[in-house]
Amino acid sequence: MSRTVPVAVPRKGRPLEAVLERLATVADCEALADSVSSTLRYEKAITKGTTEPEHGPYERLADYSDPTDPEAPEYTLLRDSRDGFPRRVVFDSATVDCGDTKLQLIGREEPFRALRTHEFALGFDSADLVLEEVVELQPEGLGSLAEINQRINPKDTDVRVVTGLGDTVYHTLMAMPELLNGADLDRAFVDAHTGPLCISPRYERLIEAVLGTDVTDDIEFVYPSEDAEEEAAIADSGLGVYLTMTGSTAREYGLVLGEHLFPSETVLMENASEGGETVDQIKALLSEAVEETELRVQ
Repeated sequence: MSRTVPVAVPRKGRPLEAVLERLATVADCEALADSVSSTLRYEKAITKGTTEPEHGPYERLADYSDPTDPEAPEYTLLRDSRDGFPRRVVFDSATVDCGDTKLQLIGREEPFRALRTHEFALGFDSADLVLEEVVELQPEGLGSLAEINQRINPKDTDVRVVTGLGDTVYHTLMAMPELLNGADLDRAFVDAHTGPLCISPRYERLIEAVLGTDVTDDIEFVYPSEDAEEEAAIADSGLGVYLTMTGSTAREYGLVLGEHLFPSETVLMENASEGGETVDQIKALLSEAVEETELRVQ
């Protein structure tokens, strides 16, 4: 008889797509992964205002549902943060057959916190949130996923990172060339810098963990205004940190791209106190598709 293991996953966005892509490599769920990803991309386009839906959210929710199929994905409605707080369709749950074990993917707004409160033994979330929540701040910064568990105080949480999924977008240093004056844009440059460092709001603790408290002692964190692009705000302040894939937008504002400080990547996590033989098997299954990357924590 198949065992069912609940796993906390994000409700939308790049992290959920990364989870579905990983599962599609180890289980026969390509159709499910494609269906969920395409549905949520369409819903994101509606949220962004680039697509005008023919039906309201309740009608769309009914269209996506198949109550006769227990294996079909389910969706739910959440209040969006846009003006008027409209309803938004997001992922709710799905079951993936992994042979002797079935994974019940359960959507959560904050999977990491659901693991911290012992609701789940396994879950996926952004590595950024681990840095923001529990990684200890130390004089030296950290630059890889493999260092995360070393910075978690066992008294704070039982959650540990197992492996990354490879959907890497880097927190990258950016600066105007006149500020550099020919110097390399790296951690050493920031260490010698005194003055503003432009970052996204609420990322102070993440940046302090990545750069280290010695580097950030003389830094003044500044933030983009609500209607400004992050790259534009960094150009105005001269120096900053922001997520980048190609860096094309940053270059449009005349910024130079420097050192990749830390990978913003979806990670598989476990609550060590909730584990067991079945959880270990699932961890091994979800980790086996990982090639030689910087993180294979056991």
